[in-house]
Amino acid sequence: MTGDGVWDPFGTLGKALWIGGGQWAGKSTVARLLAGRYGLTAYHYDYHDARGHDDRRIARRVRLGLSPDPPPPDEVWVKTTPEEMATAALEQFAVRFEWALDDLRGLVSGRPVLAEGWGLRPDLVAPLLSDLRRMVVMVPTEDFRERQLRELPRAVSLGHQVSDPERAQRNRVERDRILADDAVRSARRLGIRVIEVDGSLDAAAVAEIVAEWFRPCLP
Repeated sequence: MTGDGVWDPFGTLGKALWIGGGQWAGKSTVARLLAGRYGLTAYHYDYHDARGHDDRRIARRVRLGLSPDPPPPDEVWVKTTPEEMATAALEQFAVRFEWALDDLRGLVSGRPVLAEGWGLRPDLVAPLLSDLRRMVVMVPTEDFRERQLRELPRAVSLGHQVSDPERAQRNRVERDRILADDAVRSARRLGIRVIEVDGSLDAAAVAEIVAEWFRPCLP
C-alpha cells in the first residue's frame, strides 16, 4: 500500500517519478533523456493508453450500454465544443488513470519508474506522492505551442478523416489549451512544481531543470 492506502504490491507507485502537464511541452522527450541519463524505467502514458488499453475501453463502453465502437470522428472533433471536449477528457482521465496504475504496478525495477503523459493529472497523482518533488507539470507557453503546431508533424494535423479539418484542429488546439490551464491551476493549488516551456532552451537543458527538481529522489 502507498501512504494513501492505494494497492502497491511491489512498491512501484510509491517510488515513481511523474511528469504531467499539457500537450506539446516535450514531456516524452524529457522522460527519454532522463531515463537514459539516470537508468530510470520510463512509462509513456500516451503510448500505453492508445495501444494497450483498448480492451478496457471497449468493455467499459459495453458496461455503460454504449456501442463497443468509438463514436464517429466528426462527433468527437467537429460537432463538440472545446469546452465539452475538455470536460469529457477530464472525466476519462480519472478512469484511464486506474488503467495506468495497473500497468505501473506490474513494473519491478531496481531504479525508479518515471511516468509521463498528459493524462497523469496533478489531482490524480498527488495522493500517491510521498514527496512533492516526485512530480513536475510541464506546459508550453502560448508561443511555443504555436511553434509546435507549425513544426511538429503529429501536431500539424489531426490524423482523423473529418468533414471540416480546420474546425476540428481549432477545437483540438483549444481543448488542449483548456486542459493545460487546468493542469497548471491544479498543480499550483497542490504545491506541485510547474515548468513553463517557451522554446528558449533545448530539450537537454529542460531535462536538466526537471532533474534538478527530482534530485533528492533520483538514484
